[in-house]
Amino acid sequence: MCLRQPKKITENETHKMPDILPTIIVPARLASVRFPKKLLQEIKGLPLIIHTANRLKEVASEFEIIFAVDGVELEEVLVEFGFETIRTDPNLSSGTDRIAQANLKLSKSEILNIQADEPMVQREHILALVEGLKQGKASMTTLATPFHEKIDFEDKNQVKVVLDQEGFALYFSRLPIPGCRDSRGLDDFSDSGVLPLKHLGLYGYTAAFLKKFTQSAQGGLEKLEKLEQLRALEMGESIAVSIVSSGTIGVDVPADLEKLKL
Repeated sequence: MCLRQPKKITENETHKMPDILPTIIVPARLASVRFPKKLLQEIKGLPLIIHTANRLKEVASEFEIIFAVDGVELEEVLVEFGFETIRTDPNLSSGTDRIAQANLKLSKSEILNIQADEPMVQREHILALVEGLKQGKASMTTLATPFHEKIDFEDKNQVKVVLDQEGFALYFSRLPIPGCRDSRGLDDFSDSGVLPLKHLGLYGYTAAFLKKFTQSAQGGLEKLEKLEQLRALEMGESIAVSIVSSGTIGVDVPADLEKLKL
């Protein structure tokens, strides 16, 4: 099925900010399976999580920024550098669950989820999430950007998303989707009118959605793919996806550190 390209969100279209801004809550845990204690990995003399925190302070200075941490080790590092933290259960299964637990104490009406291992997040990404929530088409919003290289499209650490004609997510996967039976490369997608899209793990939510999310058990798809956003789809929720011009560089494995330009 050929899908029309969803409308891209640009900073010019998001210049009018809402009167009450969402709160940025950054879920942070040390127990990463693929890269243990990555958030404390030093890059140019600073822990990775502090690079992310400083970046957010630069590109989202008007937003309240809170780190939802899984224990004292991250808490101490962040407090030392002047960032606000809130302690959460270290055994939570996803970043969204961690944010939801933090918001039981914070009582924020709208939240942006920026991952702690995303030190290259851009203002464009923040504004696109705000715009997605402002449009009110879904209680969960996220971002995607086109793939340009086949090697990236085939990388299981880079999550793919396919959309319907209105820009809502149909499915997310670590495998290359959509599949092209006669594929010779990414050029086949341009011929079909379908964009091969990389999902960016940044989200916007309403408080009501977060409460519903945490009251729902993990589904089979979430367990198989290890992708928390699939729980929302399995719940029957809509996820609105904005297309942005550039991606981020998330640190999932040690080799990703070499891609950073900090």
